Amino acid sequence: MKILVINTGSSSIKYELFDMDMLKVLAAGTAEKIGEESSVFTHKRILPNGEYEKKTDIKRISDHHVGLNRIVKILIDKDQKIIKDKNEITAVGHRVVHGGDTFHSTTLINAKVISAIEQYVPLAPLHNPANLTGIKVAQSVFPDALQVAVFDTAFHQTIPMKAFLYAIPYELYEKHRIRKYGFHGTSHAYVAECAATYLGRPLTELNLITIHLGNGSSMAAIKNGKCIDTTMGMTPLAGLVMGTRSGDLDPSVPFFLTDNMGLSPKDINRMLNQESGLKGICGTNDMREVIKKMSAGDKRAKIALDIYTYRIKKFIGSYFAVLEGLDCIVFTAGIGENVPYIRERCLKGLNRLGIKFDSEQNKKAGNGIKEISSRDSKVKTIVIPTNEELKIALETKKVIENSG
Repeated sequence: MKILVINTGSSSIKYELFDMDMLKVLAAGTAEKIGEESSVFTHKRILPNGEYEKKTDIKRISDHHVGLNRIVKILIDKDQKIIKDKNEITAVGHRVVHGGDTFHSTTLINAKVISAIEQYVPLAPLHNPANLTGIKVAQSVFPDALQVAVFDTAFHQTIPMKAFLYAIPYELYEKHRIRKYGFHGTSHAYVAECAATYLGRPLTELNLITIHLGNGSSMAAIKNGKCIDTTMGMTPLAGLVMGTRSGDLDPSVPFFLTDNMGLSPKDINRMLNQESGLKGICGTNDMREVIKKMSAGDKRAKIALDIYTYRIKKFIGSYFAVLEGLDCIVFTAGIGENVPYIRERCLKGLNRLGIKFDSEQNKKAGNGIKEISSRDSKVKTIVIPTNEELKIALETKKVIENSG
């Protein structure tokens, strides 16, 4: 069984082809700047020894249909020796950002599912339209393959009403479904499962805090294998300080900006999503640059990192409380996996909660799962590389097998 996983953006397609029998990646790549004058196509063929051959082409890709056909062309290229024909692809697994409260799990795509995804466009105007484009193009390019939707929001659908409902007029929830949904669910679910395997315990018996730190960041409180709270809300703007997003702020701030600075809702939306967070405070959203600037004595970079880690630490404490006990903390994603300074700042001073980390182990580089907690720590702390594409492939396979 071969499954193609695609993540479609407004001007990009990220793809990964899996051989599910061998559980390995055959090829991966991206088509970027679709529709622009000069597009970038990057393709990697994975070799048997785990290394890869990389090809990069800079040539205009006019639309997503052309982009996906470009991907198919290189997958079936005789010199690449990846697949002989596109019909070898059993299914296409799609990342869909917002499934609202309609979708609690991965699902086969049909007209009804597409219609439901379209209904949630107002809640994810930057993501769901692109995801729909990817689905419709894939249906055209792979007419014989099953199309499967894996939702970022699905893992969080176990959150109870007391945690997902906002204290605003109830009819806004009833009529417009305004509530917390949460995102990065595929990543949180994947690393939670990996943590259970690593600890040698059933996930249903574990209380976890998973911390996904990338340019977009979120945390999840997982009790007995089920998510009971998460930091992002109706949109990915809420919660932690991120690369360019503000995270939580006083709801009156937008009104102040309108009344005193004349900013429009569109201006404020752009500011909070694209010009805030680390970038808004110290001028860059690249964590490597922020730390470099801090090390050189930049005071704004220092305060940006203080705010960033303080917010994470606060959520660790609040999730410890609502879980009523904690077995393990998991760091994942680009920053969570690769920046020891951030992990140390988030964990320092939590000894009274039974959370102790090993400073030297935390600083060590390495691939795969790494435990950074002290031997006498009551709560384990581990770093787990996320793999959302593999999780999407596994979910897609499961749906195919269950559908008969």
